[in-house]
Amino acid sequence: MIFSTLEHILTHISFSTVSVVITLHLITLLVNEIVGLYNSLEKGMVVTFFCITGLLVTRWVYWNHFPLSDLYESLIFLSWSFHLIHMIPFFFKKEKNSLSAITAPSALFTQGFATSGLLTKMHQSAILVPALQSQWLMMHVSMMVLGYAALLCGSLLSVTLLIITFQKDIIKIFDKRKHLLNESFFFGEIQYMNEKSNINIVQNVSLSSIRNYYRSQLIEQLDHWSYRVISLGFLFLTIGILSGAVWANEAWGSYWNWDPKETWAFITWTIFAIYLHIRTNKNLRGENSAIVAFIGFLIIWICYFGVNLLGIGLHSYGSFTLTLN
Repeated sequence: MIFSTLEHILTHISFSTVSVVITLHLITLLVNEIVGLYNSLEKGMVVTFFCITGLLVTRWVYWNHFPLSDLYESLIFLSWSFHLIHMIPFFFKKEKNSLSAITAPSALFTQGFATSGLLTKMHQSAILVPALQSQWLMMHVSMMVLGYAALLCGSLLSVTLLIITFQKDIIKIFDKRKHLLNESFFFGEIQYMNEKSNINIVQNVSLSSIRNYYRSQLIEQLDHWSYRVISLGFLFLTIGILSGAVWANEAWGSYWNWDPKETWAFITWTIFAIYLHIRTNKNLRGENSAIVAFIGFLIIWICYFGVNLLGIGLHSYGSFTLTLN
């Protein structure tokens, strides 16, 4: 009874805190000068991180197994992983954390879904099935979920890169069309205006060049951080797949069975291996690698969430049914 009450308290505190953190983060995006709000945001993420850590430890002690036995616990652990990724740059560099725009909403989404009424039947843990009663549970599942969290963050950075690049291309198209229309219908007026407002044109060109410079710098940073985070996630995913193969050999007598979960995990690994290979070519960096990362983002959700809807295969113990009130 005490553990159950403590679990509910920590769940509500963590979700309420991260909701306030998202609100503060949106305000800091609009008003960069308010340093106090940013500090409150970071403190809120730290408080939420320790609340989720306490929640996971409580379930571990109460149920006497590592809390990664079902989808609810893995979603809570995924939210914990987003918080961990968020705080790593904060602890090593005392400067503004650019990843917070990705990690904070991701943590809110995963924790909000886990604590919603859709997974009510899975909130209460149960006795582990024989296949999960192994020391490999902690190694395999924790590495997989940490890998998913890092790959999702890196992929979202690549999606942001694509949005900025796509927006820049649209602006160029409209500028070219506007220029053609002006040359076709208002050539005489343009000559007059050019003679009268050369200073304004020079100012506009300089502002446009400065804007393009900062945009290009932002795109390079997004590509750089996306590559670093995805590389970390790929390492975790590789360790998770290898440890899972060893565990499968002990539990089922075979290293690989082409189970739906295993198949989609292999597809996910292949997609991000292609991404890392593309990044070795300087000519294919940026948009091309970001498109591959976006495809990987979709594949991850199919592997992590979509396969569980099927409820078939050797990983069927991780399946669930949505409960609609």
